[in-house]
This record gives sequence, structure tokens and C-alpha cells, in this order.
Amino acid sequence: MALALVLAACGDKAEETPKEQVTEKTDTVTIENNELTFEYDKAPTRAISLNQHVTEIMLALGLEDSMVGTAYLDDEIYPPLKEAYDKVPVLAAEYPSKEQVIDAEADFLYGGWPSALAEKSIGTAAEWQEMGVNSYLQTSSVMNEPKLEDIFTDIRNIAKIFRIEERGENLIEEMQTNVDAIQAQLPEQDDPVRVFVYDSGDKELLTAAQNIMNNFVTQAGGDNIFKSIEKGWTSVSKEDVVTHDPEVIVIMDYGGTPLEDKMTFIKNDPALKNTTAVKNEHFVIMPLSAASEGVRAAEAIETLAKGFYPDNF
Repeated sequence: MALALVLAACGDKAEETPKEQVTEKTDTVTIENNELTFEYDKAPTRAISLNQHVTEIMLALGLEDSMVGTAYLDDEIYPPLKEAYDKVPVLAAEYPSKEQVIDAEADFLYGGWPSALAEKSIGTAAEWQEMGVNSYLQTSSVMNEPKLEDIFTDIRNIAKIFRIEERGENLIEEMQTNVDAIQAQLPEQDDPVRVFVYDSGDKELLTAAQNIMNNFVTQAGGDNIFKSIEKGWTSVSKEDVVTHDPEVIVIMDYGGTPLEDKMTFIKNDPALKNTTAVKNEHFVIMPLSAASEGVRAAEAIETLAKGFYPDNF
């Protein structure tokens, strides 16, 4: 369902009208972002995206022809966007160097995580602004308790910057329609299923607190057992997990630790194996790229909902 609707949204980008693309040169778009004010007299034409989820937003909006580079995939690019992605030069496996950005003659930098626009990577947003290059840091990726609506705000801002507001609204509408359809199939329940999101770790366990996964879990009819911790990703003890006794464990699939190793650890740990989720072998696998503030949000919610309530789908 999610794939079909996003495909439809991506397909809409080809149905452009002259009115959508033409903006008077006197029109200036002003965006407040990353504690800076950016002005755009015209749409950028030489953009670089610096993290996968923001790369996929640009491609879903049909902006591949306005891109001169991309970088830093977490895993495979979203299948509906693969053809568009292949048209954009890959500058680096992780973050490109400042020299690469300069050589590409970029006029816009789009970061998904704070590390993208940092001195240790390509340089700060303020530095690039001084050199005449505007940037945008995904607000929903750096705020506390982000929601689906915050992702929509980022999409609207990018669409506004590139003068393609109609495409932005079409993509948002498709994503929201998909989420509505998923939620319509959820069971009515007084006590949502208790969920533990496991990212990594074998002593202290890295988990989702008040980041976007918390919102995805909630929209999928679940209850994140660590939602009250006022952090994004946070470490908890195994004892804390056992005390909350999750009924489902969502395992984040990415990075250097294979999924099979994470599963083996959870199933055999002396403490965790006593939780209801492990006893019932109730696990949901979530790729990191889907658990970010991007166009896969609806697919993430669908994956969780089907995992939480398989009998309803």
C-alpha cells in the first residue's frame, strides 16, 4: 500500500504545469532555519543532499535535475526513487569534503542530521552562508517529539524554496492518505500494545524515546514503553525493559551489527528472554532509512501496524 501510494506521488511529479515552475524573479522566499535566515531570489539549481532521508525527499519532489550531488546512504535507496537517484552524482559514501562541495559549485546544501552541517564534516551553515551558499537542516530531525506534521512542514519548506509548492502538497496528501488508510484498519483497543524499540547495545540498550519512532509507534497503534524520557535516542538498562515487559520488540536493522546477531542477543539474554515479546517471538524489523523523517514515514507506520496487529491486515 505504502509503496503504491508513494509511487503515485512520485509519478505526479512528471505532471507539471508551467504555472507551477515559473516564479517571478522579484519573488523572494525567506526561510528561517538552523538559527539563520536564508533568502532565495530564485530556486536553487545546484543542490547537494547530505543524508538519505532528505535525498529521498528531494527525489520524491522530482528535483533530481536540480541536484549536483548526494551522499551518505544508510541502506539501499527507496525503490520508487532508484531511477531518479541514479541520475545524481554520488560525491561520497559518507559526507563529502568541503573541497568536493566547492568543486561541485553547489548553491544549496540539504542536511538531514546536525552532523551534516558541522565543522567536522563539510562546515557549518553559517560558514557556507558567508560564501553565498544557502542550506537547510531538516527541522523534524533535530527537534524533540517530532510528529508526521513536522515532516510535512519540512517538505513544504523545500517545495517553497524550489518553487514547486503544488508538488509538495501532492506528496503530503499522498502520505497522509496512506496513513489514514492504515489507521482505518487498526483494532479498537483500550490498551495499545506495549512496544520496545531496540537499536543496539548489549549492556546498556539504545532505544527510541521522544524521537520520530515514538510518533510512528503511536500512529501504528502501539505504546512506546520509554516515551516519557525527554530525549530522542537514549540508553536504558535491561532491567528497565523487563520492568515494562514489552509485548513487541521493534529491531532497527542497519549498521555493522547484522540483524541475525541482534535477534540472537535478544532471544538469549537472561533478562530479555523473560519478556512477553521474546516468549511470543513477536518482533518487527525496521530499516533505519524508513525510521527517519522522510518520505518513507507512511511505509514505516504501515510496517509497524502490520507487525503489531497482523490479524487486521
